[in-house]
Amino acid sequence: MPEPTPTPAVIFFDLDDTLLDDHAASSAGLRALMERLGHPDFQAARRLWDVQTDISFGAYLQGRLSLQGQRRERVRALAVQAGHSRIADEHCDELYQLYLAAHRTAWRPFSDVAPVLDALSAARVGLGVITNGAEAMQREKLATLGITRYFRTIVCADAAGAAKPDPRIFHTACHRMGVAPHQSWHVGDQVRSDALGSGAAGLRAILLDRHDRSGGQEETGVTTIRGLTDLLRLAGVPGPSAIGVPAVEGP
Repeated sequence: MPEPTPTPAVIFFDLDDTLLDDHAASSAGLRALMERLGHPDFQAARRLWDVQTDISFGAYLQGRLSLQGQRRERVRALAVQAGHSRIADEHCDELYQLYLAAHRTAWRPFSDVAPVLDALSAARVGLGVITNGAEAMQREKLATLGITRYFRTIVCADAAGAAKPDPRIFHTACHRMGVAPHQSWHVGDQVRSDALGSGAAGLRAILLDRHDRSGGQEETGVTTIRGLTDLLRLAGVPGPSAIGVPAVEGP
């Protein structure tokens, strides 16, 4: 872990799998779909869902698919894997709503989120969210997690007109907070969209690798942390135990 540096004026956070445990939530939704489709193999379904989500959601961010269209593609791929060669758009829509209902019931923050946001707020660090998710749903997630109040700005790709890793979305967020990119940090779990994207935009990039996917090797030029409590040490901000809040370990 690098030595602490001066506390940033602003820290922006990604949302899914940074603040919210989206992998667990999507697994809950996936299991609901599998039960309806008669799909027997969770590991195969999980691998396919992740790959198809990258492809289809990426096409949506690039304007090649509608939000509904990318949802249909993901559901249809899973249905085909489960042995259903033909599935109508209307059925895809119904199945996605089943997925989404189960997904919503599993929305949970990681255990280190509230203590770290409390500590950063106490240190007068400005906080924001930059996310590629659709604004209505991302705001609903933040409200469900009970953490909306921490953030002075929430910048979502559909409203901003640009998606990570495009520098414009990072610059939009900085402009809203009244800070220059070099005064800001960005924390997220994705190498390309979060870490490399924010770094190219002039922010300090912090890669959150909760599950040690990098094998202990940091991406070139990118600081890697294993949990949000590491962020406090990096920024020189007192941890939860130092400000009278019980320390909470990361998952």
